[in-house]
Amino acid sequence: MTSAFAAMRIADFRNFVSARLFMTLAIQIQAVAVGWQIYEITGDALSLGLIGLAEAIPAITVSLYAGHLADITERKKILMSCAATLLVCATTLFSFTTDVSQVLIHYGALPVYSVIFLTGIARGFIAPANFSFMPQLVPRELYTNAVSWHSTIWETAAVAGPAAGGLLIDWVGLKGTYAIDAGLMVVGLIFYASIPGRPVPQVTTEQGVVEKIRAGLKFVFNHQIILAAISLDLFAVLFGGAVALLPIFAKEVLDAGPHGFGMLRAAPAAGALVMALWLTLFPIRKHLGKILLWCVAGFGLTMIAFALSEHFWLSLGLLAISGAFDSVSVIIRGLLIHTQTPENMKGRVAAINSIFVGSSNEIGAFESGVAARILGVIPSVIFGGCMTIAVVAVTAWKADKLRQTDSVE
Repeated sequence: MTSAFAAMRIADFRNFVSARLFMTLAIQIQAVAVGWQIYEITGDALSLGLIGLAEAIPAITVSLYAGHLADITERKKILMSCAATLLVCATTLFSFTTDVSQVLIHYGALPVYSVIFLTGIARGFIAPANFSFMPQLVPRELYTNAVSWHSTIWETAAVAGPAAGGLLIDWVGLKGTYAIDAGLMVVGLIFYASIPGRPVPQVTTEQGVVEKIRAGLKFVFNHQIILAAISLDLFAVLFGGAVALLPIFAKEVLDAGPHGFGMLRAAPAAGALVMALWLTLFPIRKHLGKILLWCVAGFGLTMIAFALSEHFWLSLGLLAISGAFDSVSVIIRGLLIHTQTPENMKGRVAAINSIFVGSSNEIGAFESGVAARILGVIPSVIFGGCMTIAVVAVTAWKADKLRQTDSVE
């Protein structure tokens, strides 16, 4: 039986997850700061949703080419370039808060949206590079352990980031928060730089960029298990999430303030972290497909309950439970993609996964803002939870291979 710490004994993998820890921590803190700043400037729910749209559009636009690039270029170089770009974005957001900057006075929230647009481009390239670089750092027999540890480290940052963001806004203001955000990105960049580069995988035989991208799309859409797994998360996150509306819940429903807002933002990741740690020590080995379906359905149910809650601690607990369900989904999906995708196609498949799942968080944020404007905040979250459950039912009916998947082998 593989040791629970097997992957962490590999120095390059430790440096990789450390880079991910600091970069994710910075990104999460930045997301909290941007959300709070935009709501202070506009006071509008739809404006919060537009933050996600401003990031998702460029990320989706570049993702397929980014996946192709990750399959033909040294992946470390892509990671370094993207991390440097994200650092420039964080520094720019910091500059907007200085006394000499009058840009927000003259242009309102538009400059902030512009920076978020640039971060979307960087994150569109960094996602497939991260996904495809990790398997190059560990032997295949440690994929399950590495995916579990990677999820655990990522969730640790996702827990600490929003909570720290809320506290930092309260303690040091937006200027200090953006300064710390930039500092954390510098540390992440150093960890990426400490990992030796890996050779480019043997290039597939297709000629030209378009043909290579088409081959990646064909692989995913002809592979029912991978397609069903990422589609399930796409629609669940698209309809089921309420993260973009948390500033409104914190201020107007739960009367929680910046500190409570940070706790609410951190709660899903806290639940996910506990679950990821559990699955690292006690990995799922059987009934992967059925467990995935039940957990996504559970996510939808907890979102409905969260919308109906008027008590802060109950809402906090429900968000944590939703994060635990989501963590199982993330780990199972990652295992399925890593084990069933050829090495020289992982960048393209990761890019498609990023479009389906990663950008659905931002598109879902926009959907949440629009639904909240049309239906009201609470009814929109209830609607999203019901849609998530409906998506699970359709997937279980149509994707019999996923439903019957028992293990990664």
